[in-house]
Amino acid sequence: MNDWPQGWSENSRGDRYGRGSAGEPESARVMRQVRREPSGPTPGQAPQYGGSVPRQPSAPPYGPGPGYDSDYNTGQVYGAPQGGRGGGGHDDGGYRQAPYRGRRVKRTAVTVAVALLVVTVGTYFWADSKLREEVDLSIVVDRPEEGDGTNYLIVGSDSREGMSDEDKKRLHTGSAEGKRTDSMMILHTGSNGPTLISLPRDSDVEIPSFKGSDSGKFYEGTGRRVKLNAAYAEDGPELLVRTVEHNTGLRIDHYVEIGFAGFANIVDAVGGVEMDIPKAFKDEKSGADFEAGKQTLNGEEALAFVRTRYAFAGSDLDRTKNQQKFLSALANQAATPGTVLNPFRLYPTLGAGLDTLIVSEDTGLFDLASMFWAMKGVTGGEGTSMNMPIAGTSGGNLVWDKAKVEKLVEQLNNDERVTVKGN
Repeated sequence: MNDWPQGWSENSRGDRYGRGSAGEPESARVMRQVRREPSGPTPGQAPQYGGSVPRQPSAPPYGPGPGYDSDYNTGQVYGAPQGGRGGGGHDDGGYRQAPYRGRRVKRTAVTVAVALLVVTVGTYFWADSKLREEVDLSIVVDRPEEGDGTNYLIVGSDSREGMSDEDKKRLHTGSAEGKRTDSMMILHTGSNGPTLISLPRDSDVEIPSFKGSDSGKFYEGTGRRVKLNAAYAEDGPELLVRTVEHNTGLRIDHYVEIGFAGFANIVDAVGGVEMDIPKAFKDEKSGADFEAGKQTLNGEEALAFVRTRYAFAGSDLDRTKNQQKFLSALANQAATPGTVLNPFRLYPTLGAGLDTLIVSEDTGLFDLASMFWAMKGVTGGEGTSMNMPIAGTSGGNLVWDKAKVEKLVEQLNNDERVTVKGN
């Protein structure tokens, strides 16, 4: 029986196929799935098999055209190309997988970017909604001209809003009604580094003409001189801004205020603030009791540290230096990747501080971020911290050095590096 496919003749097979040494058909035949490696062809040359051999119907197509390609002599089984990769028996070095991996990487990158954008935008609107924009600087009259750079008036008040009796006792705040300024600072930011200037609350200043924040009534100035913190007690933040501007000639761009509870909560939210206290001191009124050396202060200890004044011979001036030192350290710690990029620290910090911050109506999150970065720069040695220059006292009030203050304000308005020295 003839086993050869129909249409193949004895003569068409040639002498190299189907015959043994005696001219009879071979007893064993090569399966059509297996390539036979003939002898004789030179490297790089297709083998010669003689005659035209039709491709078997079951065999998959190989090579660029009909017939056998130059890889026929590789000894590979049809359907299982060299290297285990599909198509033609060619080792493509993984080229076919690269586009898929590339698309997968791109999809992952796009997904992460979109998620970060959504979280960032959501965080911004959530945090921005918590700010208390309660100070209206538009009612401040007779304001100085704007200078170069940006000026913040940063106020720490003794507000006990939201504090329980237990909190007041723990934080040694007392239970006085209302609120007064416990600390005041001007922070100037510009191209020549930040400058942080403390305004002692006992500073001797003149109350100028002003418009009442609630009544809208205009009050004519009489030349009355008081301690600076009396301006806040008399008519709140707007009169305080008006008084600072009138006595310095420096325009205030943003107002930022925080009370006792908010301050302590922020410190606790960032995990405490490390301070290097040069000399041990104790103050029963503020609750301060510190040893000398490096230590991490929690919210309760931090509040006692910045409020202490009776333990120092210099009274309010020494206290303002401690306040500057601490606020700069707090900003330095809050503005680190460990806080900003860690949601488990960032959100508690924002939640602890933002809803207790009282700011002017045109002050947003970007303004606050700029303020914190500038304060961090003061700690890093990029800027200057000082007390307002003092010339002496009058009736227990601290009198500013007029000539130095004028020079200082001129340098700030021109956004020049400050050369004036404070107390």
